[in-house]
Amino acid sequence: MTSKVPGVPAASDPLADPLITTFGRLLESYSGLERRLARTLEAEADLPLTWFEVLLRISRSDGRRLMMSDLSQQLALTTGGVTRLVDRIVDAGFLRREPAGHDRRVMYAVLTDDGLAAVTAAAEVHSAQLREAFAGFSARDLERFDTLLDRLR
Repeated sequence: MTSKVPGVPAASDPLADPLITTFGRLLESYSGLERRLARTLEAEADLPLTWFEVLLRISRSDGRRLMMSDLSQQLALTTGGVTRLVDRIVDAGFLRREPAGHDRRVMYAVLTDDGLAAVTAAAEVHSAQLREAFAGFSARDLERFDTLLDRLR
């Protein structure tokens, strides 16, 4: 068996493949960090992490609005899943729906003033938590990490 990853030989036993171990570490790191960040965000900003992700993506979009289909792609959720999630955020007053002028079947999720205030407050909490989580990394480490994640993505 040959490896397509330079410098990482394929294991003769697939169960011992070092890339499976690497992927497991990635999942464990993500899961642990997500649990910790979600707990803190909910406790200190009263915002679920999934809502924060939605509000943040929309807040960073042109006009602070994003087509529902684009949001679905960015979050890797089905259109039905995004619809239900946005429904709850709309009910909380953080988003509103707006039809697209060019096609009334196309809907935008639009950030409200309350949504902007909520995501801004949550971003302060989230940023502080991330700085704590990555405190042991140098600026160079983080730059390299970002580069590697971009390549992986």
